[in-house]
Amino acid sequence: MRRSIEERRQVLRHRFPSWRPVSLAGWLDACAERYPSRPFVLADSATMTYREVAEESRRLAAGLFALGVRAGDRVGMLMANYPEFVSVKFAIACVGAIAVPFNYLYRENELAFVLADSGCRVLVTMTEFGSLDYQHMLDTIVPGWHSPGFADRDAGADGLAELRRVVVLDTGGEPRRGALSVRSLADLGGDGPAASSIQAVDPLSAGDMLYTSGTTGAPKGVVVTHDAVLRTAYASALTRAYEDGRRILYSLPCYHMFGYVEGLLSVMFVGGAVILQPTFSAEGYFRGIAEHRATDLLCVPTMAVAMVESPVRGDYDLSSLQAVLCGSAPAPRWLWPQVTRDFGVTEIVTGYGMTECGGAMTLTLPEDPLDVLCGTVGKPKLAGAAGVPGSDALVSYRAVDPDTGETMPAGVEGELLSAGPTAMLGYWNRPQDTARTLRDGWLHSGDLGCVDADGYLRVTGRSKELYKSGGELVMPKEIEDLLAGHPGISQVFAVGLSDERWGEIGCAVVVPAPGWQLTEQDVLALCRQKLARFKVPKRVVFYRAQDLPTTPTGKVQKYRLVQQLTS
Repeated sequence: MRRSIEERRQVLRHRFPSWRPVSLAGWLDACAERYPSRPFVLADSATMTYREVAEESRRLAAGLFALGVRAGDRVGMLMANYPEFVSVKFAIACVGAIAVPFNYLYRENELAFVLADSGCRVLVTMTEFGSLDYQHMLDTIVPGWHSPGFADRDAGADGLAELRRVVVLDTGGEPRRGALSVRSLADLGGDGPAASSIQAVDPLSAGDMLYTSGTTGAPKGVVVTHDAVLRTAYASALTRAYEDGRRILYSLPCYHMFGYVEGLLSVMFVGGAVILQPTFSAEGYFRGIAEHRATDLLCVPTMAVAMVESPVRGDYDLSSLQAVLCGSAPAPRWLWPQVTRDFGVTEIVTGYGMTECGGAMTLTLPEDPLDVLCGTVGKPKLAGAAGVPGSDALVSYRAVDPDTGETMPAGVEGELLSAGPTAMLGYWNRPQDTARTLRDGWLHSGDLGCVDADGYLRVTGRSKELYKSGGELVMPKEIEDLLAGHPGISQVFAVGLSDERWGEIGCAVVVPAPGWQLTEQDVLALCRQKLARFKVPKRVVFYRAQDLPTTPTGKVQKYRLVQQLTS
């Protein structure tokens, strides 16, 4: 008989009556000892138990050590949700290095920037993914990357002084002659010194660096500790009341906190498994649920809509599915009653957070009524011993007046601030940006919302200009800078618009230069050439300069543009 939600929570509370920080690799070892033969990673290409992942990650760690990787070095990962991601990720933690999982949809110029900015010593990359050929990109970014003498080249000759080796995962195409493969990396170190270095890794040291968009300038690397992501993952398991052996299916990428923390790390607290899919399709989700008996899945609203609308859902046995976590964007109100009816799912939750505070910090409870799910983004996760001392919550939230900093009363809108043990160490090599975001122990989100008397949050907007597309934050300035370089574009403004199906979409408002006749396809073609797919606007609107809404001093008011475009 299945335990009640509160009974499941009590099991987790009992297992962790106090919180002892541990490194990521140390945590994997503890899980491998407790659940050695249980499946940890399930995929079409492979199944790996906890013991197998631990052993493989140690071999890879020894290989990284042989390549010269040491504590504090950065190791880039350009990898979709393949089983190898898991082993490589824990291998990096094993040597005390910082894992930098990049967005694998980056185009060449975007990849070049984050590689240089992060100062990675080693990059582990797929050969290709979809239409993207990473080997070809690297030919331009770091010529000769696969040649024997690459590690000894003139430092800085290509602008990437720190990068010394590239390791490839064969995902299609022809791996370059001489390139070191992931499989060869595992053989390189044998049982070298990295195997004994785990205990020396400080759990409060940097373990991950994840790139996120900012309001201005380029993407910033958010540095978080081993302990922070494990606290967040435990809080997810506790709040959602994981049963022993939960199996979570998802295609959401592990370079993002959503897939990494809410999927990969959270299942470890109950000896569960992740069912990894590198790409999304409704039928792929159905097939994975039926084949691996998934009990839970992660999605964004557009995925849930696609599953509801799929004509083949009745062809698969989905009876194992009990829970869904859907986040990253607002969902249409009609969606969740239909998911409950169509799939028999009884525990649906949503949440809110940001990379800087450790991922999702709030969740609705699985026992919450539907109006709470549709009207809020939940309250701070239950965290027990892993949370804010003296409380049962992972973080504290408050809303403040953006101008004065005064705390707003319950239910009154302000900028959302959070504080707790999972906040970032800071932005990589950006002390001024760090100081602006982390002030007096409080992390300033830039999001507008209110904290109700019962502790639940409602997000009402953004004081920043960022918007989300496909669950990913998009920086309007990046799109505007690209399009402004076109001779046929006089002015351009990128904004986010609410959308019933997608939650939010990007729209480029373009003022053509005199004498130019541009089409929507002209604008989109340039974006597709230079920007990752999720950044490409879904809509282009042409304006005359005199029709732009402006202040008396001539500054364009983006919020009025949004009002005009949605009226």
